[in-house]
Amino acid sequence: MSALELVDLTKTFAARRVVDGMNLTVPAGELLVIVGPSGCGKTTTLRMIAGLESPDSGDVRVGGRSLVGTSPRHRDVSMVFQDYALYPHMTVRQNLAFGLKMRQLPPAEIDQRVAAATATLGLAEWLDRKPDTLSGGQRQRVAIGRAIVRQPDIFLLDEPLSNLDAQLRDAMRVEWVRLHRQLGATMIYVTHDQTEAMMIGQRVAVMDAGRIRQIDTPLQLYHHPNHKAVAAFFGSPSMNFFTAQRQPDGGWWTGSHRWPIASDVSEPVVEVGVRPEAFTTVATSDDALPMDIVVDVAQPLGAVTHVHGSWQNVAVTVLVTDDQPPTPGTRLRRFVAPGAIHMFCQTSGQRIGGNASHGDFAHPAS
Repeated sequence: MSALELVDLTKTFAARRVVDGMNLTVPAGELLVIVGPSGCGKTTTLRMIAGLESPDSGDVRVGGRSLVGTSPRHRDVSMVFQDYALYPHMTVRQNLAFGLKMRQLPPAEIDQRVAAATATLGLAEWLDRKPDTLSGGQRQRVAIGRAIVRQPDIFLLDEPLSNLDAQLRDAMRVEWVRLHRQLGATMIYVTHDQTEAMMIGQRVAVMDAGRIRQIDTPLQLYHHPNHKAVAAFFGSPSMNFFTAQRQPDGGWWTGSHRWPIASDVSEPVVEVGVRPEAFTTVATSDDALPMDIVVDVAQPLGAVTHVHGSWQNVAVTVLVTDDQPPTPGTRLRRFVAPGAIHMFCQTSGQRIGGNASHGDFAHPAS
């Protein structure tokens, strides 16, 4: 297994920069997840690593060796595609062995590698079946097995679970973690699913508009997002955002309410972020901000209810654990403590400081 480095990697399609000067280092043996919305450049990045796309500029290095200009077949990289890409006329055994035969490995070594992958993934009972007789989860395992038999330096996984039903997808997420621990391989896993990213990745790289906005552990990304795009992507429901303007009194206000934000923040306008689960039913500090939310829709989900409403003409979502969900049209009083507030620059999206500092709650001077 080897480390992977992407150095100033750039790719443009139709005058749009899909990957914009990406720099990324994946240590040997790490399972890194790249996550982001559709069109942000995730799959294009994988394809450049695999050699299926050529970068406009920059470098792809595995084990310190540049792969730019090297054909896909000569890169020690295996890719698992979203659609599995199995040969329908071949049995499972033949699918597993085909790539090795094309590389002209000795028959004994092919048999040994196929047997090892079969044992790892539990494929023995399917070896003589063709893909159209297998379930989605079984075909997924075969696609993984075909990557494993190559014994590559790098595994590339392009949304491999997106075609599975919810229950099987949950089970396969656990299997991926176990498989990585067993193989100890360097893996880059692409998904648009934030839950999948948090469950699978040792570290997660969040992409937005062709750039990596933040790389960190899943919990750090959730608790300490350094960009508005990261804050908006992680969390279900998504983080609430409110525009706050600085007033002559030094405070930041949304309508008639002042946020408990430190007065030494220099921005004239900020985006204030509050997660739906961060609202409390009682004030936990003297300067907690009271918010009377007008309920629009309540969605019971068992243990919690997602309540969608408005405050100061801004859409708000909060989580409620009451046995009886609030009814539309009622007012729901909630509080926001200073420590629950995230701040972002309105123009750049970059995080401002840590969580907001304590300040005084007051109404603006008339």
